[in-house]
Amino acid sequence: MVLGLASAAGEATGWLWTIALLALPGVAAAVLWTPFLIAARFRALFVALPPAGRLVPSYVGVALALSVPYLAGLLLTVGLVNSAGPGWSEGFLDTALFGGVAVGLVAPALAVVGLPRLGVDWDPTGYGPGTWALLVAAGLWYAVVAAVPLVALAIGMALPGGY
Repeated sequence: MVLGLASAAGEATGWLWTIALLALPGVAAAVLWTPFLIAARFRALFVALPPAGRLVPSYVGVALALSVPYLAGLLLTVGLVNSAGPGWSEGFLDTALFGGVAVGLVAPALAVVGLPRLGVDWDPTGYGPGTWALLVAAGLWYAVVAAVPLVALAIGMALPGGY
């Protein structure tokens, strides 16, 4: 019985480490993304999202959700691409590029166009050019923050000897 408990504890610890490692990029990006919370429009977006009226859970949830394209690209690269040669390097660069487009351009468009159509009216200023500029700047900043480790990995993989 003690051996079974130790095995279960070891398996639970392994799952917790996996979850922590998968959440780490989103948490790091959330911390580095906080300067945008100075803008009332940016805060209003997260206050309007579920759970309505609560800034921090919505903010962290969105930051974690925006890291999913990067994590998916990373896992697909490692799982499907041959590590010999420049395969991983190219995969990491592709992930940074396509994740950046998703986070920097698609996510702001969904926030400004999609959310109001779903009944989430969050911008007190009317979704004008200032809102678009703020969200695109925030999205591009998030994309840059998320791309830095991927580009560093890509450069490391492209060097002679790879990893």
